[in-house]
Amino acid sequence: MRLLLAILLNAGLLVVLVPWLRRQWHWAGTGWWRTVLVVGLGLRVLVGVARNWTPKLDAEFMSGISQQVTAQLWASPSTAVQTLTKAITIMHIDTPGGGYDAVYQNTSNTWFLIKLLALLNLGSLGAGWLNGLYLSVFAFVGCWKLVRALADVLPRTPAAAGVVGFLLWPSVWFWATGISKEAVLLGSGAWLTARVLKWLYSQKLEWRASAQQQILWWLGTTLLALLHFQMRYFFALPLLGVMGGVALGHWLQRFGFARYRWAQVAVLAAVLGAGVWLAPQFSIAFSINKFTYQVIRVYSFEVTHSVGRPHFEYPDLRPTIESIAAHAPLAAVNTVTRPWLGEAWQPLYIAAALENVALLVLLGMAAVATARGRAGHMPFELGLGLVIFCVVLAMLMGLTTPNFGSLNRYRSELLPFLLLLLLQNYYAAALLRRVGLGSGTRASGMPAKSSARPVA
Repeated sequence: MRLLLAILLNAGLLVVLVPWLRRQWHWAGTGWWRTVLVVGLGLRVLVGVARNWTPKLDAEFMSGISQQVTAQLWASPSTAVQTLTKAITIMHIDTPGGGYDAVYQNTSNTWFLIKLLALLNLGSLGAGWLNGLYLSVFAFVGCWKLVRALADVLPRTPAAAGVVGFLLWPSVWFWATGISKEAVLLGSGAWLTARVLKWLYSQKLEWRASAQQQILWWLGTTLLALLHFQMRYFFALPLLGVMGGVALGHWLQRFGFARYRWAQVAVLAAVLGAGVWLAPQFSIAFSINKFTYQVIRVYSFEVTHSVGRPHFEYPDLRPTIESIAAHAPLAAVNTVTRPWLGEAWQPLYIAAALENVALLVLLGMAAVATARGRAGHMPFELGLGLVIFCVVLAMLMGLTTPNFGSLNRYRSELLPFLLLLLLQNYYAAALLRRVGLGSGTRASGMPAKSSARPVA
């Protein structure tokens, strides 16, 4: 019975995936887009399968517990449903040295991924490499959806900017793949962003779609938002807030309002400010006191467990909003620049330092281009929203993740969006064309039309 179900589930996946890949192949045409499709999918699949052929560390831990949940699902479905849905779950973890009871809250992203793995085990029969393949394909599909949406609805922007950030940047496809929170986080966030951008900027007016199409759009978008929120809520909330502000500003422009940049800034500020005020009204988890407590708790835990390993510290950091705000700018800088070259000599840290050098070069290029009025053609409200998102995320990560290794992994959600911004300017676009990544149009025909207003 289990083998038959696994065969049916995998056959169903192929029935959906293979025609989708054929459509993407046709859309890509005969140029560099096809190379990107093959390389982007190949990198994620190969790395995901290789890293999880025999799961290690966190992947091994989560896979082991998920198999216990799957076994419970087969033995007693009603009990398993309670395990998967109740607010607090106590799982007995078997280890070679004995066992212990672990308590999981429904808000735990580790527990949420374990539940996803438990369901994936129905198709993989518990094989780690196959679960790694599933999640790698999901991450690729989400990133490809966004890359294609950018090319379709914003043809005056360099399509290769999204390609580099979401598909080809080494630390992104290395970390956001396989059995990892980062794979689900980036895949859901990119896919969610793609749906919003197509809704806002497509020449095909989505708001005139049939009632059924609108319901399906809202259902799919809501599910992706919930998945993104469950995986890491302090990453999801800034993205959701920014997308909400961009959507409101864009629609106000369509109806003749907020046409000036100062008005668009005001709209984004109002939406984000309202979100900061409303969130604590819904849950104490979003209150200022809870926020400062969580920042200090996570920071202290990371520093304690980083003794003897490369990391940075904030000796004067205190659990007050004033102290956190004072350290936030340095935290953002640390997120993008640490480790420095020569700060640590292990291969992982050397690769991270070289990546940081490249980021600083791109930052300098973008700054010069902006100062000379050559920032590119991304719609102003979208560019502003993504800048806010990247800055907020950089501050949060720099405050809570002082360990260099963890920081390099966590920022695989930040870097694609940051690179998308840094590669918009004229100089970066020319550089991308020089290395063979083409212009902002697809390789196979006429560029898509867009209703977006370009920004000089």
